[in-house]
Amino acid sequence: MKKIFCLCLTATFLSLWNYSHAQKTSFVDVAGLNPQIKPGDNFFRFVNGRWTDTAKIANDQSGVGSYSFLNIPQKQLLQNILDSVSKTNNKMGSIEQKVGDFYASGMDMATINHRGYQPIKPILADIDAISNVPSLLKFVAAELKSGNRSIISFGVSPDNKNSRLNIAHVYQGGIGLPDKDYYFKTDSPTLHIQQAYHEYVRTLFELTGSSHAAATKDAATAYAMEKQIAGSHKSNIELRDVNANYHKVAVAAINTSEPNIAWVTLLAELGAITDSIDMAQPAYYDKLNTMLTSVSINDWKVYLKASVLENYAETLSKPFVDASFEFNKALTGQATQKPRKQIMTASVDNYLGQALGQLYVKRYFNEDAKKRVLILVNNLQKSFENRINHLDWMSDSTKLKAKEKLYTITKKIGYPDKWRDYNKVQINRTKYFENVLSLNQNDYQFQLAKLNKPVDRTEWATTPATVTAYYDPSQNDIVFPAGILQFPYFDFSADDAINYGGIGMVIGHEMTHAFDDQGAQFDKDGNVKNWWTKEDYQKFREKTAQLANLYSSFTVLDTVHIKGALTLGENTADNGGVAIAYDAFKMTRQGQGSEKIDGFTPNQRFFLSIARIWRVKTRDAFLRTYVNTNPHSPAMWRVNGPLMNFAPFYKAFNVEPGDKNYKPDDQRVKIW
Repeated sequence: MKKIFCLCLTATFLSLWNYSHAQKTSFVDVAGLNPQIKPGDNFFRFVNGRWTDTAKIANDQSGVGSYSFLNIPQKQLLQNILDSVSKTNNKMGSIEQKVGDFYASGMDMATINHRGYQPIKPILADIDAISNVPSLLKFVAAELKSGNRSIISFGVSPDNKNSRLNIAHVYQGGIGLPDKDYYFKTDSPTLHIQQAYHEYVRTLFELTGSSHAAATKDAATAYAMEKQIAGSHKSNIELRDVNANYHKVAVAAINTSEPNIAWVTLLAELGAITDSIDMAQPAYYDKLNTMLTSVSINDWKVYLKASVLENYAETLSKPFVDASFEFNKALTGQATQKPRKQIMTASVDNYLGQALGQLYVKRYFNEDAKKRVLILVNNLQKSFENRINHLDWMSDSTKLKAKEKLYTITKKIGYPDKWRDYNKVQINRTKYFENVLSLNQNDYQFQLAKLNKPVDRTEWATTPATVTAYYDPSQNDIVFPAGILQFPYFDFSADDAINYGGIGMVIGHEMTHAFDDQGAQFDKDGNVKNWWTKEDYQKFREKTAQLANLYSSFTVLDTVHIKGALTLGENTADNGGVAIAYDAFKMTRQGQGSEKIDGFTPNQRFFLSIARIWRVKTRDAFLRTYVNTNPHSPAMWRVNGPLMNFAPFYKAFNVEPGDKNYKPDDQRVKIW
């Protein structure tokens, strides 16, 4: 599992926000501003309040707006491609054939419904044949190679201490709720989710022929085992500790210390020939080793059936899809299911993303955008260097190391130089389930082939058509796919204030991830290695603690607060992104001028653009889950949080003492 620090502009939950590729002539929604709200009281509401008060969330969505929900217009472009290639006779083996036939197989609900749960009957029969722990683990390994991780979460990615080499990693797993807290909290919203999960698993058992009583009993058995497992998990906050989640161990040693797992045999079943692995969360595997013999084989069979049913539910007939949605409704508040076309567009992008990406880039991407954004990236890099030079809390020796890392960052824009090869994948137009299985198996082998091999630093961890951006600390690179290079983040015809407040803030955000609480522990080559003086790192930790405390004071819903420790990295990146983008904007002609557009100064337009890119409205149920599990702060605080710490914003909008978000200078958190 690669550690990626992402702006998180993607989501499973998509909006019906209207978007046009036609050239825009206005970039500030002047009519949407709310003059009854002072900018210093709540800048997010000042810019987006009227829109938020009137925007309607479609029943098949959990939110609406830009930010995480920009993908609907993007998905429509992808649907245009998929509708076209799925209706034509394409050359067998071509990317058009694979993409088109996979999409068609998933759209053929008549065939999918007719098959019911027949596709997984052989898998359930394999579970029934399990007679002991070795046969249980053999089944687990076979399933893992087909995309079902169940109790073993295995992956291949760079070694934290040797970033040029890919090694095997194993992580905690085995639970179906979002994280460990959902098994132990007793507040009303969490109990509602627990109940929905019980009903979901019970329904899945019933759909495979179990009586209501038997299904209820089996669901309770599976849940009780998951709760045992969850007790060994680290929390989402604990998972942020880079060093505490890295344990490179000899396979021979853990084969002895955890004999029930039998690591030598298990890794052989996985095809993973290696003498060492990174066991990220050892306590989980200690617990699993114990449970393999303390829990009866019959109970393990029940657990594995529940795991299989949950893993494959959305690839089976409508009753299974409906059951999955009903559980998802408890997590997100989404009232109705998305149209099948939306579901399948996301599925194609997930399983054949670089094939679909090639078609997207060919049809929709403007190559000049790549050049224009590279100029912005380079300008922000200079801006960041200047900010490092002027830091009053960092010594010269650490500043030198920071700048070395800054200028070692690799910039990836638009799409990969080398596309992924899907030649080994066979797609059958009439068998959606088998196609998903084949693609999962292909992906497993693709990843496995990297084991103990040099890292390919040209690879991308996202698809070109995705509306996102990310920083990868192990490769020290920043990535801006073609999908994000559109309004409200970027537009060729927009003035610099709009683009620097949009894509510029995104660029600055990703750059700052190289220097947030986690990224700062990686050196310029992507290794976890200290490059700070002891005194400087202590000052850095003190500043990040201040930022965590600030965000923990923000109330999201009734008594629900942002988790400052969980969101620290993203909040650091948001604060740095605003500052770096602003400084880079001030290097432009418009940034140095004072000409008003739409009645606003260049500086004001820059901040208006920042608030605009986070324009989003979500359901409360979605927001509760988001706060508990997502490392990003909700949209309002991605605007108000950084701006209350940033002096140029105060000057641009005359923020004064007495304004609700005013903070005296000595209380503003300033890191980068």
